[in-house]
Amino acid sequence: MADRLLKIYMQDHLAGATAGLELAHRSASANEGSPMGEFLARLAEEIAEDRDILAEIMDSLDVPQDKVKNAMGWGAEKLGRLKPNGQLTGYSPLSRIVELEGLTVGVRGKLSLWENLRATFGEEVADRNLDGLIARANGQLEGLTEHRTEAARVAFEDEITRVA
Repeated sequence: MADRLLKIYMQDHLAGATAGLELAHRSASANEGSPMGEFLARLAEEIAEDRDILAEIMDSLDVPQDKVKNAMGWGAEKLGRLKPNGQLTGYSPLSRIVELEGLTVGVRGKLSLWENLRATFGEEVADRNLDGLIARANGQLEGLTEHRTEAARVAFEDEITRVA
C-alpha cells in the first residue's frame, strides 16, 4: 500500500512540475526584458532542473512516470490561460499577479515534497541532497513573494489612490 501511495504522490508532483514549468516559461516570456522577466527565466531553469531531479529520484525508487498525468499537467496550464484577466485580449497586470500566485503555490508544493521525502528517506535520496533542494525552494519562494507583492502594488495602485 505505501509503495503504491508513494508512486501516486511522486507522479502527481511530477505532473504538477510539468504544469509549473509551462507557467514559468510563459510568465518569463510575457515579462521579458524586465527584472521580473530575468527572475522568472532563472526560476524556469530551476523548475526544469527540479523536475529532472524528481524524475531521477522516481527512477531510483522504481516509480514509473505516467505520461497521461504529465500531459494532463501540461494541458491544465494551457486551460488556465483562459481565465479572465480584465482585458478582452492579451496580458494584463492581473495576469502577472495570478501567474506569480500560481507559481508560489507550485513551489510551496515542491517544498513540501522535498520535506516529505527527507522525512521518509533521510537527508539524501538517489544521491540528491534534499536539504539543498529545500533551501533552493525557500529561495524561490522569497523571490516570488518579492515580485508578487510588487506586481500587486503596481496593478492596484490606481485602486489605492481612488480609495484614499
